[in-house]
Amino acid sequence: MTLHELQKDLRTLRLGGMAEVLEVRVLEAQSGPLAPADFLSRLVDDELTRRADRLTKRRMHFARFRDHGRTLDAFDFGFNPKLNKKMVFDLATCRFVEQAEDVLFIGPPGTGKSHLAQAIGHAAILAGHKVAYREAHLLLEELADAVLDGLRAEYMKAMTQISLLIIDDLGMRKLPTNAAEDLLEVIMRRHERASTIITSNRPVEDWGKLLGDTAAVTALLDRVLHRGNVVTCGPRSYRTSRGKGRLPSEGGKE
Repeated sequence: MTLHELQKDLRTLRLGGMAEVLEVRVLEAQSGPLAPADFLSRLVDDELTRRADRLTKRRMHFARFRDHGRTLDAFDFGFNPKLNKKMVFDLATCRFVEQAEDVLFIGPPGTGKSHLAQAIGHAAILAGHKVAYREAHLLLEELADAVLDGLRAEYMKAMTQISLLIIDDLGMRKLPTNAAEDLLEVIMRRHERASTIITSNRPVEDWGKLLGDTAAVTALLDRVLHRGNVVTCGPRSYRTSRGKGRLPSEGGKE
């Protein structure tokens, strides 16, 4: 059997990772002593690495992050030194996801809340978790569309089964009158079963007025804060600083 034929058979068996590096591994084996078991082991590692990379790419695509490249490495922690850096890096270990805890990022616009939420979501994917990112108004629009299509139950079930749901920018846009009830249902379904990150530029004391339903908001916050982690961002805004001549790193965007 020729090398080309073997590569073709490997692809037929859905072992594309092995097929891609087969020629290189054969040359490696011919250039020095390499036991058959070691040769096979390296091919298997190549296949597993390729599959892990493809799974990560699929999960990144599924998450639908708004901004690309939002990682902790790209974040300017020095701009707001009062930010609890230790807590942020602890969240990036994703233990909170394994323990089905929630996270609340609170602070003025432009202080890095969205960046940090997406960075932690990125870390969660690398840790093997399924993540979904939605701006608050888009999540509610999707739910409304599901209702019109008669798929509300299916949509809620799908949102419940995701390991980490990121609800971003709560308070940035006017929401529908039933927003509080819908958000409460999402949180109730996920409570102690899966993790949710919420970011908001409004203090929690304003949420009742913001969403127009104090009772529903109180119930929502009771669940989020029951086993929740609260990270306060700010007070300085990266975006406002641009108007004063400062040029922060790209990591400073919210």
